[in-house]
Amino acid sequence: MGVNDECPDDKGSFTELLRNLSGSPGYCVEIGNGKDDSWSMPLTEQATLACQTVKQMKELSQGYNIVAQSQGNMVARGLIEFCEGGPPVRNYVSLGGPHAGVSSIPNCPSALICKLAEKSVYADNVQNTLAPSNYVKIPTDIANYLEHSRYLPLLNNEKPDEKNPSFKDRFSSLQNLALLMFEEDTVLIPKETAWFGYYPDGDSQTLQSPQQTKLYTEDWIGLKTLDTAGKVKFISVAGKHLQLSHDDVVKYVVPYLQGS
Repeated sequence: MGVNDECPDDKGSFTELLRNLSGSPGYCVEIGNGKDDSWSMPLTEQATLACQTVKQMKELSQGYNIVAQSQGNMVARGLIEFCEGGPPVRNYVSLGGPHAGVSSIPNCPSALICKLAEKSVYADNVQNTLAPSNYVKIPTDIANYLEHSRYLPLLNNEKPDEKNPSFKDRFSSLQNLALLMFEEDTVLIPKETAWFGYYPDGDSQTLQSPQQTKLYTEDWIGLKTLDTAGKVKFISVAGKHLQLSHDDVVKYVVPYLQGS
């Protein structure tokens, strides 16, 4: 689930819809107490809790697929890259994920609070208490981002002298990666972050395609490896953030869940 979300009662849920359409079992993994912790719990802790949960689920022991929404993709990728000894992830479907970062805090509950937070987004007290700050990437403040951001630089293997080959190995072991971007998304800035597209360092105006970024060209997490092998689908769908039509669910999500 994304920020300000929690696993709902099963009836009528997105999880139930996917189960019914795919004919495969499915589960919603709750993090902490849901909505509150989606805002306040640092993403490193959220990913650790998710890892502990999936390790305890015997039904996932032989491998599983992930469908993640919005901020939930940060936790999903933590499961793939950081969850040592966890069950393998086969297929990963990302719905509107802030993979390359965002230039402002999304879905902010208070414009004033978040505007103040953005001015000191890399301060310890913000990083430790506001989960979305963990993937804010200010293109004109890269030095502070790399030094003080608590999650995304690690997840994207960005730190020059701290590349971890195991993160790349685990991510590039995926059988399929489907990246869905919403054409009218105004929550993720820029919306192309859902495809790993972003601004180059020092420039907050020029947008790079995924294939133009250093993350891709230098293959920091194995995205280029997967793409070269034909395992990545860059999918653009109509609608605002997470407004996925039933037809698009059937066309772009369900095929990765069937037979699993």
